[in-house]
Amino acid sequence: MILAKGSVRLRTVDIIAKKKNGESLSKPEIQFVIDGYVGGSIPDYQIAALLMAICFVGMNETETVALTIAMANSGDTVDLSPIPGVKVDKHSTGGVGDTTTLIAAPLVAACGVPIAKMSGRGLGHTGGTVDKLEAIPGVDLARDTDELLRIVKQTGIAVVGQSQNLVPADKLLYALRDVTSTVNSMPLIASSIMSKKLASGCDAIVLDVKTGNGAFMETKESAIALAKEMVAIGKGSGRETIAVITDMNQPLGMSIGNLIEVAEAVDALSGKLPLDTPLMSVSLTLAEHMLMLGGGARNNEQAREMLIGALKSGAAKDKLKHMIEALGGNTAFVDDPYSYIHVREKEELEAQSSGYISAVDTTKVGLAAGSLGAGRARKSDVIDPSVGFVLKKRVGDAVAKGESLATLYINDEMKGQTAASILLDSYQISDTKPEAIPLIYDIVK
Repeated sequence: MILAKGSVRLRTVDIIAKKKNGESLSKPEIQFVIDGYVGGSIPDYQIAALLMAICFVGMNETETVALTIAMANSGDTVDLSPIPGVKVDKHSTGGVGDTTTLIAAPLVAACGVPIAKMSGRGLGHTGGTVDKLEAIPGVDLARDTDELLRIVKQTGIAVVGQSQNLVPADKLLYALRDVTSTVNSMPLIASSIMSKKLASGCDAIVLDVKTGNGAFMETKESAIALAKEMVAIGKGSGRETIAVITDMNQPLGMSIGNLIEVAEAVDALSGKLPLDTPLMSVSLTLAEHMLMLGGGARNNEQAREMLIGALKSGAAKDKLKHMIEALGGNTAFVDDPYSYIHVREKEELEAQSSGYISAVDTTKVGLAAGSLGAGRARKSDVIDPSVGFVLKKRVGDAVAKGESLATLYINDEMKGQTAASILLDSYQISDTKPEAIPLIYDIVK
């Protein structure tokens, strides 16, 4: 593709060569590439070459911001300005047993900061918020912008599915990166995540960047590097942005599945989980930052006090119930969530030796849930909302031979056997108690 722009003729081959040689691309050059690829005038093979050059050479902050903005504007964008106040979005890079959105969002909304959030589905070993919410009878998350605005104005909170035409550039680029071994590039990862946040119309962003054996960024150093890239993009795009680096060396919550995870979130909002449990601790930390960025609290101490008040008063749980009702769901689920989980059988997974839980392979835990039918390996896979399991032990806990490690919720015997084998293999038991794993490693501002 060639485009005359004033006295400058842009050619894709020249842009590839420029990046290959380590030079910085201009905003017009980046815009030209994104427009051409989405419009179909630049072929895959040229974009693949450019992606590989970016993987080897990298991009500076100005380039990465320009790429993200170009991607964000490649399709539909959401205008949240009709909603009064600062709209804060929260994003997780993906984990297992991670229902923080379903806990933090109602808490923050109950404290007066509006939540208008678009979420995605799960793929691979991680679960998606959309899959979890759609497991509730009647909930329909396929909502257009007008409905999103109406629900937030009515209830103060809405979590809906992403528009089909939201950031088409990212869908095209990610599919190509996946088959050209160009996924693992920090600017490409950061722009992929942040382009969807910018297109969703938020004013401020809180990022939950996971690290550990169940996260995309396995080391703390790589997670911090990604967080810095994304925070720079957010601020460079005019959004207040903060990142919390959290642990994913074991599942965050004790429930893994869809309905069963939502039930645990309801337990959390009902005050049934101690505040120092990992799920509550991380959820409250994320909610604190959301509340402060939204202008609802001056500092962490005031934010924590307000959030605990919303939890104890039942206001946060009511926010979840009002959102479910506005999305067409059965609000009775919030009153007794476990009565909606229907499976053919439950089985206990017994420890094969005594000692201490020394490590958990979190990716395997997620894959075990997927093998039960709780997740998907392909976008076309159908999820069974009721299957999953409840873990009984965390890293550092003592366990006796024959004691239950988890309760499996099963609808298919063969799938149950496969899941049990994978889940059992994910646990390591040793004679000595391991050191405690931190929950939060760093805050990037």
